Amino acid sequence: MKKRLLSIDALRGFDMLLIAGGGAFVSLLHGKTGWRWVDAIAEQFEHPTWNGFTFYDFIFPLFLFIAGVSLTFSIRSAKQKGFTDKQIYRKVFVRMLVLILLGILYKNAPIPIFDPTNIRFGSVLGRIGLATFVTTLLFLNYDWRKRIYWIAGILVTYYAMLFLIPVPGYGAGDLSFEGNLVGWFDRTFMPGRLLQGTYDELAILTQFPAMCLTIFGSLAGEWLQRESISDQRRVSTLIVAGLILMLMGLLWSLHLPINKHLWTSSFILLTAGLANIFLASFYWMIEVMGWRKWAFFFKVIGMNSLLIYLGYRFIDFNYTSELLFSGIYNISAEKWHPVFRAVGALILVWTGLYVMYRNKIFVKV
Repeated sequence: MKKRLLSIDALRGFDMLLIAGGGAFVSLLHGKTGWRWVDAIAEQFEHPTWNGFTFYDFIFPLFLFIAGVSLTFSIRSAKQKGFTDKQIYRKVFVRMLVLILLGILYKNAPIPIFDPTNIRFGSVLGRIGLATFVTTLLFLNYDWRKRIYWIAGILVTYYAMLFLIPVPGYGAGDLSFEGNLVGWFDRTFMPGRLLQGTYDELAILTQFPAMCLTIFGSLAGEWLQRESISDQRRVSTLIVAGLILMLMGLLWSLHLPINKHLWTSSFILLTAGLANIFLASFYWMIEVMGWRKWAFFFKVIGMNSLLIYLGYRFIDFNYTSELLFSGIYNISAEKWHPVFRAVGALILVWTGLYVMYRNKIFVKV
């Protein structure tokens, strides 16, 4: 098995493209063309108000899953270089702290240092750092069967908590925006500012089901590295596992709604299943069939995913796009200007990442 798989870099780049501007571009097409199928696709890049599921809900869970897949390759590489478990723990722990700090900076810049009550501590990067650290502990101490037990235990416990622990003023089992346990727990124990006021989907309780996606990723990554099986079996097993997880999630949703805001257990199983299928698809196309050229576009993004994520927060690519390209697209109808501006921003971003790729400049933590 190769130390680094192009399919994983490409899948990460595909996901990062949607996070960093591709998803917003598709959403901007809504109502522009007059074609229903375009509007239907664009609607998939808007989050549901509460319960429900769209493709856009899958983007962050997919990244958590990929983090788990990549983790297994990183640990294997570290082991081959002679790193001890203790050294790996220390490295991943420091990485977690750095990602938490970067996440706070991302969500709050400029940070109100002297008003900590207005600092939002929950973040995407912090969630990735914590999930990766916990998955590392489990990966180095438990085999794949026991990690599945951990996943089952976390998801079932979280499910039971949502339905059995009473929330003051609402009782037990209230999954509404106002009365859910996650919101009460955040308001009671989470310091700083909560994104939605009454709760924060990146705060405390939802960390536990979310990290299951990274643990699922570690299972998939370990499976890909088994040298005693064929590529066809690698792909077919990931697809079958994905379909089973999706079915389990849909069945569970008959009682526990699929809800990204609460990161419900049914939502975790559904997105973990989808992630397995996406990984299998990319692996089959790139590693098995050898269709590699098309993946280069995504690889350039995937090799610098942290940089582009932070870059979109601190650099106004849309403004630069308007300065450079508005003289061209101004002849079009005004409703199309945001679309062309978004395309220009993506071109600028990819070009910058390509220059860095050619010069072997990769920003990692």
